[in-house]
Amino acid sequence: MQTLADGAILRRATPADVPGIFERIVDLAIYEREPDAVTSTPDLLHESLFGENPNVFAHVIEDTGEDGAPEIAGIAIWFLNYSTWTGRNGLYLEDLIVKESHRGRGYGLALMKALARECVDNGYTRFEWTVLDWNEPSIRFYRQLGAKGQDEWTVQRVDGEALTALAAD
Repeated sequence: MQTLADGAILRRATPADVPGIFERIVDLAIYEREPDAVTSTPDLLHESLFGENPNVFAHVIEDTGEDGAPEIAGIAIWFLNYSTWTGRNGLYLEDLIVKESHRGRGYGLALMKALARECVDNGYTRFEWTVLDWNEPSIRFYRQLGAKGQDEWTVQRVDGEALTALAAD
């Protein structure tokens, strides 16, 4: 747990955070112009983060909301990947979002630094994520952190009916 300069708290997520984390996920989907794309639920998120075999992890920033009550102001959801070339795990950032009313306070940077520490402390050799090519503010932010675009790589995905067809005998 880390107390930020403005009194907000950066910490690993707890089960009680799931509703707030889910709200930020919906915010991200709206920001990324995919408001109807979220088919997850708070129950599925809870199982992924805190079930018997968690395979996803989260850091949150808890701050005071407009009503004076604590709220989840920012999230970083991540999981481990693996590099056969380094023989070590890496950290893959799935989602990073700070609630619009809390932007400009350094919360995104604080979350990225916390994940970088997670990598260094655990011997993970890579910290990776994707960003939409039209999201210039985020791209600028990531470049300021020292991130380099992996432009020679493209993301490939099979889902929906194509996934079902591929899995068929």
